[in-house]
Amino acid sequence: MMKHMEKIRTYYQLAKPGIVYGNLLALISGFLLASDWKIHWSIAIGVIFGTSFVIASGCVFNNFIDRGVDAQMTRTKRRSLVTGTIPISHALVYATILGIAGFGFLIHFTNIITVIEGLIGYGIYIIVYGAAKRHSIYSTIIGSISGAMPLLAGYTAVSNRIDTAAVLLFLMMVWWQMPHFYAISLFRLKDYTNAKLHVWPVEKGSQSTKIQMLIFVILFTLTSLILSITGYTGKIYFIVMAILGIIWIRLGIKGFRAKDETKWARSMFFFSLISLLIMCIMIPANIA
Repeated sequence: MMKHMEKIRTYYQLAKPGIVYGNLLALISGFLLASDWKIHWSIAIGVIFGTSFVIASGCVFNNFIDRGVDAQMTRTKRRSLVTGTIPISHALVYATILGIAGFGFLIHFTNIITVIEGLIGYGIYIIVYGAAKRHSIYSTIIGSISGAMPLLAGYTAVSNRIDTAAVLLFLMMVWWQMPHFYAISLFRLKDYTNAKLHVWPVEKGSQSTKIQMLIFVILFTLTSLILSITGYTGKIYFIVMAILGIIWIRLGIKGFRAKDETKWARSMFFFSLISLLIMCIMIPANIA
């Protein structure tokens, strides 16, 4: 019995549940904004399960593609496809089943716009991003397109249209991801260098990365406020996001005089998570 439970846990971890749950938080936020808390349960079930399975499938395929890179990084060298705990053939079947199930839910319960968003995010993450991070310093911005899709999908599953709110939600998630992942790249710089990944901090150095991070934090803050200015969210949301943005910008500026860059990068990373959580709560909580 214990062996079976351990096997199940290994397959569960292969799908990177942390990524799945983090994206579901954003998806639900977009869903509630579009529905104005008038829950369409069939759509909710379809987009939640569909997106979860699609993301999980993409993560398993990503583990397969990155197994050589993962073997060179301290953080990832114990992953199951690196150690051989799960056979590659089993992982590919697992990823395929998850993908079919995910798109099946999206096709049956949502709409063509949301399905297309899922296909775009899925394709970019597995194919384009997987290759880009080995060859291009722009891999993070490429990958951010996939990461922005769940929030957008939650919104369009209900609205069935790409409107101003949809564009703003998409941009907010793109801007948010850049300082988030650059922070990881900075405090995991040794791992990324050893793996020969052409991310911005490895190729351009920490100073240039800090400038990029600050620019994207400012863009995130401004875009989040425009969501309120255009009438999709209320005054409380505007005040909270303005305060949050100012704090994050100040933290970004502190990086230019930080004596311990690793510690600063970790603080930027953790604050990005706080920002995401507050944003996802405030978007549906303070609808205009």
